[in-house]
Amino acid sequence: SPIFLLVSHESVLCFVPLGGCKADWRPSNSPKLIDLLDDTVPGIGTYEDFNTIDWVREKSKDRDRHREITNKSKHSTVALLFSISDAFSGWLLMLLIGLMSGALAGGIDIAAHWMTDLKEGVCLNGFWFNHEHCCWASNETTFQERDKCPQWKTWAELMVGVSEGSVNVLNHFMYVSWALLFAFLAVILVRAFAPYACGSGIPEIKTILSGFIIRGYLGKWTLIIKTITLVLAVSSGLSLGKEGPLVHVACCCANILCHFFTKYRRNEAKRREVLSAASAVGVSVAFGAPIGGVLFSLEEVSYYFPLKTLWRSFFAALVAAFTLRSINPFGNSRLVLFYVEFHTPWHLLELIPFVLLGIFGGLWGAFFIHANIAWCRLRKNTRLGHYPVIEVLVVTLLTALLAFPIEYTRMSSSELISELFNDCGLLDSSKLCGYTSNSGSTSGSVNATAANGLGARLAGPGLYTAMWQLALALVFKMLITVATFGIKVTDLDVFLKAKQNIRAQASKHFFFFLISTLGGVTRMTVSLVVIMFELTGGLEYIVPLMAATMTSKWVADALSRESIYEAHIRLNGYPFLEAKEEFRHKTLATDVMRPRQSDPPLSVLTQSGMSVEEVERLIADTTYSGFPVVISQQSQRLVGFVLRRDLVISLENARRHQEGVVSVSAVLFTECDPPASPSAPPAVKLHNILDLSPFTVTVHTPMEIVVDIFRKLGLRQCLVIQNGRLLGIITKKDILKHMAQMANRDPESILFN
Repeated sequence: SPIFLLVSHESVLCFVPLGGCKADWRPSNSPKLIDLLDDTVPGIGTYEDFNTIDWVREKSKDRDRHREITNKSKHSTVALLFSISDAFSGWLLMLLIGLMSGALAGGIDIAAHWMTDLKEGVCLNGFWFNHEHCCWASNETTFQERDKCPQWKTWAELMVGVSEGSVNVLNHFMYVSWALLFAFLAVILVRAFAPYACGSGIPEIKTILSGFIIRGYLGKWTLIIKTITLVLAVSSGLSLGKEGPLVHVACCCANILCHFFTKYRRNEAKRREVLSAASAVGVSVAFGAPIGGVLFSLEEVSYYFPLKTLWRSFFAALVAAFTLRSINPFGNSRLVLFYVEFHTPWHLLELIPFVLLGIFGGLWGAFFIHANIAWCRLRKNTRLGHYPVIEVLVVTLLTALLAFPIEYTRMSSSELISELFNDCGLLDSSKLCGYTSNSGSTSGSVNATAANGLGARLAGPGLYTAMWQLALALVFKMLITVATFGIKVTDLDVFLKAKQNIRAQASKHFFFFLISTLGGVTRMTVSLVVIMFELTGGLEYIVPLMAATMTSKWVADALSRESIYEAHIRLNGYPFLEAKEEFRHKTLATDVMRPRQSDPPLSVLTQSGMSVEEVERLIADTTYSGFPVVISQQSQRLVGFVLRRDLVISLENARRHQEGVVSVSAVLFTECDPPASPSAPPAVKLHNILDLSPFTVTVHTPMEIVVDIFRKLGLRQCLVIQNGRLLGIITKKDILKHMAQMANRDPESILFN
């Protein structure tokens, strides 16, 4: 009998015949063992839906591929050119993602603006013009009534010929009808063609970037339907924005374009680097903040963010912002509608109200998360969630009925924010600039305004009307799942003080409250400050912005550690291991591993001695994603780990292409050919799909270390051994269930729902 040498490698023990394998013990007429993976079998190395990728395996594959290309480039000019094109392909992909995402964002902005105005009327010069563009070419437009021109007709004017009096009911009816039509089309398209197109998509993208597979979530149908229904949903007047969904749209573009590049199509880890860059592109086109987008991807959504991804994210965000600026969807030479500039300096004493605004924003953000999750949980656990079409139509009907009478609830969220941000100018026709001069004339008189100056005018009746309308808009927005949180809450009393320069100060404080609330909801800090700096161009306000944002995060974290994204991830049961959450419990690997004392034994494969039929029966009787391979059932000495999908594909390929394979054929996970009868059917040799260096821990390893290993290496499973013997396995879901149990939550909630 052969002499064996015991070899230990990275806590994996295996027996290797001393002196190597026997060259060929079979007679010359005996069927030869065929190594199925001498040529790549289609499907090997891929993952099933709702599974987690193996980050270590994917990075190893990419290193091997890069090493092979580098070696070949030294011996051939063609191979050298291929190596250069391979290195350049990443930058080309970033260019295409930026161009595609910027073009789609520009189209969405233009279409949403036009369809929002379509609810109120139509342009006679061309139905494709929105209200603002329609009146640009009119000679009858005045500064006092710049939104009125003979070329733009309301629906009442078109149907009845009059726009005053009781016919306003007709305008109200048409407004509600268009809103219901847009909402109905949006929800029907989502249900019929792309259910994954619903929602903002950021919680799911965070989960996907952590390594989870959700087939179709970033597919072409999701992109098409998401783009169309995003325009419809925003145009319907619902209290939502397009900023979050634009991240989903950009990631869909990136995923589709990845299929044209082999190294990204075949490697899930490399594709997630591209998706991280696409997240930065989404924020870049949503807020006109390319640098803030890169920091958002780094701080909030990315799980693995190497330095190379940072550079490429910056380049892609730059291209996307340039593309959107070239399209100029708002006609103001800006990337967003609500761009604002603060010219007045801040004073040291203002840090106190800025910090107070941060406190209020953190409190409101934490309350919003709690209320939103409670509502979503109610929809999931009751029959309310079984009728999404009716639910959307009812919410749209209530929103349209209540929004139309008040100007500030009728306009879109972006227009409303722009209205509240902007300072009053000499020719401003906004009701919020309805100040009177000392002589009693309104701000409509340009000459009077110039003569009396901007700082000496008192509040006129138009300003008081605007203030109570804003108060109603505040209540309305709070009740209809707030889009612009708490409009002018802190400034109602200030507005009534009636000095012109207070409008600038009030808009400034509203801006800080908005940022604080956004920080309380998302828990972003650095990226949020940079986004708002790029949005306002206010370099002087960096310090108060930092103070308000940090205070908001501290207050919100004191009430709840989860942001809105993590809360929705936990609600949906996604297997996401949050890197920000600390594990402080003194448990060991033996407390978490399976099988437990009451469980059946661990399902394993032996490196030799099992037939094809036995392996196929084990696969059919279990639902595990992979199986440990041991030397024998008696010794339980660990050899390696094999994935279920690779095993199934390899056995199917062997039955289809390898001659003589039957149910009693042996399955081998060794490189050596074991002794067998000359009349025995050929064996199926699968050593190339075996991971010979799986990550292992001992039963006494603290779970704090195990959790860190899973976070930093992106593992999907870890084997538990003691003195080389396999005792159990710990998966990512086992860790999540254990963490939920330690936090007094239901551990069974960690299931994809």
